[in-house]
Amino acid sequence: MSSITEVKVPDIGDFKEVDVIEVLVKPGDTVAKETSLITVESDKATMEIPSPAAGVVKELRVKLGDKVAEGSMILLLEAGAGEAPAAPPSKAAETSAPPAPAAEPAAVPVHKPAPVPHELVAEVLASKPHASPSVRKFARELGADLSKVPGSGPKGRITQEDVQAFVKGVMTRAPAAGVAAAPSGGAPFNLPEWPQVDFAKFGPVELKPLSRIKRLSGANLHRNWISIPHVTQFDEADITELEAFRKESGAASEKQGFKLTMLAFLIKACITALRQFPEFNASLERGGENLVLKRYFHIGVAVDTPDGLVVPVIRDADRKGVYDLARELAEVSKLARDKKLKPADMQGGTFSISSLGGIGGSAFTPIINAPEVAILGVSRSAMRPVWIGAKDGAGQFMPRLMLPLSLSYDHRVIDGAAAARFTSYLASVLSDIRRSLL
Repeated sequence: MSSITEVKVPDIGDFKEVDVIEVLVKPGDTVAKETSLITVESDKATMEIPSPAAGVVKELRVKLGDKVAEGSMILLLEAGAGEAPAAPPSKAAETSAPPAPAAEPAAVPVHKPAPVPHELVAEVLASKPHASPSVRKFARELGADLSKVPGSGPKGRITQEDVQAFVKGVMTRAPAAGVAAAPSGGAPFNLPEWPQVDFAKFGPVELKPLSRIKRLSGANLHRNWISIPHVTQFDEADITELEAFRKESGAASEKQGFKLTMLAFLIKACITALRQFPEFNASLERGGENLVLKRYFHIGVAVDTPDGLVVPVIRDADRKGVYDLARELAEVSKLARDKKLKPADMQGGTFSISSLGGIGGSAFTPIINAPEVAILGVSRSAMRPVWIGAKDGAGQFMPRLMLPLSLSYDHRVIDGAAAARFTSYLASVLSDIRRSLL
C-alpha cells in the first residue's frame, strides 16, 4: 500500500529565509533516497535539499524564486508498496509485545528528516565560481572548468544549461557566450589575472576615464590580438611619380571643397591588389574550415579622433573614382570627428587601411579588424637615395619618395609567400598607378 509523505525543508542552520534557485524534479519523477530535490541559496551559502525516501513526486509545493524556511513544504512524495517509511517500534514493544497488524493511516504522515549537516551549509562559502553542488558535480563529470563558464542565473550563478552550452561550444569549435576563444574553435584562453598595483604609493597619480570609443574598441582589439595569429610583412613603395601627379591634380579637388589625399590613391591601389589576391578580401568562417571570398570591396579606413580611433567603411570603393573617394573620405572623417558616425557606417568592411603618414613613423604592426583577414598600415613617406640600375650593373643613386607599407595578415589564411607577393604587387601599382586600370 502506497502512502503520501510531506517533504519539508529540514533544519538549515541559522538561515531564516532562503531563495529557491533550482527545482530539480517535477511531478511524476521517480526519485531515490538522497536525490536532490531543490537548491536553496542565502547570501552566504548554497545547498541542496535531498529526498528523505524513495518514491514518486506527486505534487510540487515550491517554484523557482520562492523563499522558504525550515518546515516549508517542498512536495508530496508517494512511496511505493513496501517503501513507505515505517514508524520505528518503541523499546517496550520490542521486548514485551508482538507487533500489531498494520492499519490504514488515519492521516497523512509528516516526515521529520534529519538536519542537514552544517558542513554542507559551509560547503560553498569559499567556493568559486558561483554554482550549486549538483552543477559542480555535473561539471566535474564532463571535465568542464567552472572558472571559465559564464553564469546566466541570478547573481551570475552558473546553471546546468550554462555548463552544457560551454561544453558544446568547445566541442563544436565555437566559444560559449562570454568566453574568449579563437574563432576557429581553440580552447578558451586561460590568461593570468591582471596585476593589482597601488600606484599611489610610488608617487602622485591622477585617474582619467577612458573615452567610450576606447573602452569599446579596446575589448575588440584585445580579442583580435589574442585570437588571430598575426604576422606583419614590411615593404616600401616608390611613390615619386604618384605624389607628383597627386599635387598636379589637387587644385581641381580643392576648388570643389575637398583635398585629394594619398589615401584615395591607396584605396584604388589596394582594390587592384585585392582583385589579384582575393584571399585578402575574405573572412574565415566561424568553424575555421572554409574561407568566405567576398565579391565586393568595402574598405575600412582608420580615422583618428580626439576620443580614439574609429574605422568607417567606404562601400563599393571599386565603383568609385579617385575624386569620389577623396570627397567621401573627407565627409566620413568629418562625421567621425563630430561623433556623428552611425554603427552601420562602420560595418561590412572587407579590408582596412590605417595610415599614419600625416603623423610619422617608419613602420608599425596594425591589428587586424576581425572578421577581416588583413590590414594595411602606411607610415610617413620619406625621400631616400635609391639605386636605379640596369641588370648589367650600370646605374646610379636617385632621390626617390618611398612609402613604408606594413601588412598584417591572419596566418591561418595567408602564408608568408602570399603576403610578400601582395605587398610587392601593391608597391608596383603605387609606383605606376596606370596598373590600377588593368
